[in-house]
Amino acid sequence: MKNKNVNSENYLERIPLRNPDINWTTDDNGIVTLEIINKGIFNRVAQKLLKKPKISYVHLDENGSFVWPLIDGKTDIAALSEAVDKHFGEKAHPLYERLAKYFQILESYGFITYKQ
Repeated sequence: MKNKNVNSENYLERIPLRNPDINWTTDDNGIVTLEIINKGIFNRVAQKLLKKPKISYVHLDENGSFVWPLIDGKTDIAALSEAVDKHFGEKAHPLYERLAKYFQILESYGFITYKQ
């Protein structure tokens, strides 16, 4: 098993890929909203019995909304962090820790994967 130490140089070289099944929009304020289709047997049961929605909307914060459109399958996390630092400056610090956590969360929900 590979070491997934978020502080390692290898982590910064990773290239994130957006899940192509996720539609997204940007509002007038630049906030990104992800449209997540709730699939699977448990979600269908919850939709029928508990009237849960077929689509969930995930609103990203200001930093996440800045980064999401930059995820193009070509740019690594190091380059994305440079763009975030240039745009937000000290407001984005601690830069690498925050971005690492952001990408961990996106990956845990299946919103992104990484280029091999």
